[in-house]
Amino acid sequence: QVQLVESGGGLVQAGGSLRLDCAASGHTVGTFSSYAVGWFRQAPGKEREFVAAASWSGVTTYYADSVKGRFTISRDNAKKTVYLQMNSLKFEDTAVYYCAAAGPLRGRGTVPRSVSGYNYWGQGAQVTVSE
Repeated sequence: QVQLVESGGGLVQAGGSLRLDCAASGHTVGTFSSYAVGWFRQAPGKEREFVAAASWSGVTTYYADSVKGRFTISRDNAKKTVYLQMNSLKFEDTAVYYCAAAGPLRGRGTVPRSVSGYNYWGQGAQVTVSE
């Protein structure tokens, strides 16, 4: 069982930056690099939506159009940690952000971009952007 714990959320003014960290622990089948990782978010009254995802190495990344050019996902497999650097934050980025892991994967090129593609989730971190 893999546990994911997010940290780094908070309140920031529009135009500001925040970084979310996601630390993985527990029993991973194989190494942490056997898991693709992603970030999702959920605003009040809305469905959980894809934000960003990274392959096992972090070299291949995907982003939602709404955050492309502003957010960056990265990972440190040795530290079992995933990061989401968020710059130029907008009011509409306000949501609970969830870290997710998918694996262990047979094909390391697999990078899910849907909620159903992930089998491990963190508890969420609130990000509030004031106008």
